[in-house]
Amino acid sequence: MKTLHICIEREKMKIAVISVTDAGGKIAAKLAEVFSLDLYSKNNCSFNLKSITEMVMSKYRKIVFISSTGIAVRAIAPFIESKDRDPAVVVIDSSGKFAISLLSGHLGGANELTIKLADVLKAVPVITTATDNMGIKAPDVLARDNDLVIDSLKDAKYLAALLVKGEKVGFVDEDNLIDVPYGYSLQLGNVQGILCITHKKNLNMESVRTLKLVRKNIVLGIGCRKGFKPSDMIDKVVELLEDNNIDERAIKYIATAEIKAQEKAVIELAQYFKCKVRIFSLEEIKSVQNNYKGSDFVEESVGVRAVCEPCVELTGSDLVTGKIKSGGMTLCIGKLKYDKRMC
Repeated sequence: MKTLHICIEREKMKIAVISVTDAGGKIAAKLAEVFSLDLYSKNNCSFNLKSITEMVMSKYRKIVFISSTGIAVRAIAPFIESKDRDPAVVVIDSSGKFAISLLSGHLGGANELTIKLADVLKAVPVITTATDNMGIKAPDVLARDNDLVIDSLKDAKYLAALLVKGEKVGFVDEDNLIDVPYGYSLQLGNVQGILCITHKKNLNMESVRTLKLVRKNIVLGIGCRKGFKPSDMIDKVVELLEDNNIDERAIKYIATAEIKAQEKAVIELAQYFKCKVRIFSLEEIKSVQNNYKGSDFVEESVGVRAVCEPCVELTGSDLVTGKIKSGGMTLCIGKLKYDKRMC
């Protein structure tokens, strides 16, 4: 299963500024009064445009060229990967009159950066994405702003095109956390497409093309015997998620007891799902364990009567399942409780 992740390895804070003219230095200096940036120009480094562009495209999430658009386009062209991985690229002309969103306007945030840069320079922001100019929130922007995983960029593009044409696009948020954005409809009759926010793997909306945005709101409470084989745990959990119609990409946390914090199977399970592990002390677990059916054997082995269900509760989640036993491990699936005001 392919997951669309925005690259998080790049520099999160700094902006890479590439200046090809002497005039660009003055513009960069003005931007440096407001933004944290690294300047690459003929005046401060051994300047090779191709090698510098290759480096900043892999290291930074935000890149500004002070140059013509033609120079910037030719420079970045060999290093463009995909819509969900490319950094934001903005071009500022050498006179500082225009700031132009060039690449990754939505997911990378180039459109937003363009407006901020233009405000500092008193320049004209140039944004060409149709949905922004029409005041419509494109599906990929909705995903970025709400920490949702895009199931299909192809379907996201299709729905964006429908919205631009004024076609009716249905909106479903299974948790009712996000207000209906402009351009979408809660009424699903006669729609040309549907955007659905969910944690489910399979949807019953086959009659019309549907884009799924996956909300990361699932918690896995895990308990296991010592030395449990990591590959067996991954296989068992994947199978149980399938049985409960839960998308693997919806996993937000794995929750377990402190005594299992260094268990290899738990660590590799978190790596597989690319999620964080929440560890709870035995005292914390004891404070809620009586809400669940416990085990004398577990208490003798671990120090508490139950692990998976109490750990789910301690994350602030509702239990989706009870304790599921599976050959030396236990699993409880929970769903985080979100307040609409937090979204």
